[in-house]
Amino acid sequence: MTRSQRCLSTLLLILCSSHAAMAQQASFHYTVAMPHPDSHHFLVTLDCKGLPGTITDLKMPGWMPGYYQLLDYARNVSAFKATATGGKPLGWEHTGANTWRVAHTPGQSLHITYEVTAATAFVAQPWLDSTHAYLSPAGVFLYAAGYIRMPVTVSILPAPGWKDVATGLEPVPGSAHTFRAPDFDVLFDSPILAGNLESAPSFKVNGVPHYFTGYRMGQFNKQQLSDDLQKLITVATGIIGDIPYQHYTFLAIGPGRGGIEHLNSSTISFTGEGLETPGGRHQLLSFISHEYFHHYNVKRIRPIALGPFDYDRENRTNMLWVSEGLTVYYEYMMMKRAGLMDATALLKDFSGNIAAYETQPGHLYQSLAQASWETWSDGPFGRKGDTVNKTISYYEKGPAVGLLLDMAIRHATQNKRSLDDVMRLLYRKFYQQAQRGFTDDEFRQACESTAGVALPEIFDYVYTVKEPDYAKYLAYGGLGIEAGTFKVYPLEKVDALQLAIRKRWLGE
Repeated sequence: MTRSQRCLSTLLLILCSSHAAMAQQASFHYTVAMPHPDSHHFLVTLDCKGLPGTITDLKMPGWMPGYYQLLDYARNVSAFKATATGGKPLGWEHTGANTWRVAHTPGQSLHITYEVTAATAFVAQPWLDSTHAYLSPAGVFLYAAGYIRMPVTVSILPAPGWKDVATGLEPVPGSAHTFRAPDFDVLFDSPILAGNLESAPSFKVNGVPHYFTGYRMGQFNKQQLSDDLQKLITVATGIIGDIPYQHYTFLAIGPGRGGIEHLNSSTISFTGEGLETPGGRHQLLSFISHEYFHHYNVKRIRPIALGPFDYDRENRTNMLWVSEGLTVYYEYMMMKRAGLMDATALLKDFSGNIAAYETQPGHLYQSLAQASWETWSDGPFGRKGDTVNKTISYYEKGPAVGLLLDMAIRHATQNKRSLDDVMRLLYRKFYQQAQRGFTDDEFRQACESTAGVALPEIFDYVYTVKEPDYAKYLAYGGLGIEAGTFKVYPLEKVDALQLAIRKRWLGE
């Protein structure tokens, strides 16, 4: 290498190192104001510092974690402006449907302002009116391309007369309604609720605090709700054996808006009056159980495609039957183990799933893995409106296959292991140790190593449309199923192993 080449190499190294150092010093702070909540518009300010280079692409995510549909959040963005310190306008252009490119000098501070329309009352969309604000973060916060791993802070300026802000984000000490996230993935997974909010009594599980806060929750026994949630969370954390968060918040966002799981929080449709009837209580507590268990199953025990995310396009996987279907399975098991429903109700829930799947024409055409992959186009409950419905829902077949898988493992191990052991193995091996998701093959290996035998027939029920042999696998646990009605019931004549499996499965 000549002297000039060495000098050039050294210069390039210095420039690259300088660029990297500057990038590591980049900071992002958002302020969200809502001075006129009746307008359904958030006013968002983004202050960026320390950005190297001469252009920065600011992007709006196309979807949000937990809801596997493209939502085109960028269409709600308007009044975009970019200025430097002192108010000097910066050049920018709208280079794509969800991208705003800002020109600047290296290290120049950017002051970005824009508005977000928040007029769709749905759990995956931001909402603002005269009574409360709900920030679905992926639909509110632009992010700088290439800086998704950088820390971020957010300040919320509640509308006049509002006093409360609730979120799973960490508060910044000494700054009212200001929160921090270690990166944008965590920010996008941390919804925010503001208004004059109500709360049920907080409680602790193994010393970890849990909160339930909501908007116009109605009249109901708040202490009873907290007691029930404490039972459910005690059961769920006992299954895995670890609590991976420092605090957890349930955000009740009003009736009829759906529910989505998050890293250390969940947003749920809620009206307290629904707890006053046995059927309503069962439905609502099951729903909350489902969203809560997701902080294990999909947030931490996850298919490899579901994180880190690409927010521009679909993140497809064959494994949503695990992430969603097995979460339905554990929703039922949590309710039973917590003493919030009996064996009859448990079997009724499984009967309903099997019947719903078997009576859909789509069960002859679409496999469970295909339903997972195609959810971005078909929707989570299958495609609607076709002359012949050729799709299924992993919410229906998923828990049914989970039940058969659990019984297969219990039978193969003489009642020594269960699906619980699979979940613990996945949590330990992939979340705690490898710090990544698992592949299709790795999930199967976890199941078969736990069972100690191959499970080809079970996985045929996942990857093909082969008719499940319900009678065979349910019988392992001392259960039967009626032809035609698909009602699951306890068998009267069982051997010692069948009885032992049934009792252990039911927690008796």
